[in-house]
Amino acid sequence: MNSVVSRASGQGYSGSPSEHRPVSSRSVTLCLDGVTKTYGGRAPVVDALSLELPPGKLLGLLGPSGCGKSTTLRMIAGLIGTSSGRILVNDEDIAQMPPHKRDIGLVFQSYALFPHMSVGENVAFGLSMRGVKREEANARVEEALAMVRLEGYAARKPREMSGGQQQRVALARALVIRPRILLLDEPLSNLDAKLREEMRLEIREIQKRLSITTLFVTHDQTEALTMCDLVGVMANGRIAQLGTAKEIYERPSSLFVAEFVGRTNVLPCEILGQDIIRMGSMTYKCRTGDLASGTGKAAIRPHRISISPDRDLSLVSNVTNTARAKVTRVTYVGETVQYQAEIDGATFLIEVPTTNDDRTYSAHDKVLCEWKPDDMVVFRG
Repeated sequence: MNSVVSRASGQGYSGSPSEHRPVSSRSVTLCLDGVTKTYGGRAPVVDALSLELPPGKLLGLLGPSGCGKSTTLRMIAGLIGTSSGRILVNDEDIAQMPPHKRDIGLVFQSYALFPHMSVGENVAFGLSMRGVKREEANARVEEALAMVRLEGYAARKPREMSGGQQQRVALARALVIRPRILLLDEPLSNLDAKLREEMRLEIREIQKRLSITTLFVTHDQTEALTMCDLVGVMANGRIAQLGTAKEIYERPSSLFVAEFVGRTNVLPCEILGQDIIRMGSMTYKCRTGDLASGTGKAAIRPHRISISPDRDLSLVSNVTNTARAKVTRVTYVGETVQYQAEIDGATFLIEVPTTNDDRTYSAHDKVLCEWKPDDMVVFRG
């Protein structure tokens, strides 16, 4: 690796990649206790938010624009102040600490690299701010670049690198200070689809290997579901649901979560009793929870509905819900075929994996739809 001189610290970086070492051996818990952010007399951007992130876990904050997820991250980082509440790192309240004393690594959506500095200088910036001596800084820059597979890139300028490589530099800069907590603010939004998939895997592998407590802010459902140990779905400054990816997807606690996470058919219904509803002229078995009567909204994922040629209903299992339907639209999407079908006046979206046997249905075909009662959940509405 070529030797370069840091404009930030006046230190040089040269030599071969050092052996990988953990960023931090400490077990770090992040806890938000009633954290609130308001501006003037307006409604809170973040409203009495409380959650706990266990040591070494990756929590994804997922939600629509304006829900408060990035504001939450910036309060943890110290980039903006809290209006009230505590931010606890291992029981130490850091809410009033300046950012550079919080021992937190931060990766931005826009990379935020200094264009006039080399890669090595960018990665070393946080070390120079902390007064780390040259010899140790050399080793730690090499170590951080090796973690993100950028050995030999220290002398390059950011403009000479691809978007994915620049994001790795930003990640190395966050890791080089060996932070207690890592914060990722929509770090993959500027990458194309293929690079996003690669970086998802890479960031997750590094996070798990280092066992670093990490909070990841995203509006991308795939990122949240595939990368995170825990997912917190936010709405109006609050956590609508916090759980594992499977819990969020399979057992949404509200209609908002069911609609926001994944594709869902949502249809009005009448709740006739425990686990039974009427839609149109048909009755269906489902999950009504503690709802036993009244109007509601039934939700079912498109890929949980199977489709087959119309046939005698006496030949169909009585364990599943069954309905005759008419196909109204067919869309080929590569991995799936999407069918829009009309069932008793209601419109359903159905997704079926593509196969190599060319078996598809066309508009106006009469078909039979089936789904398990446990796949349909009802909310008050």
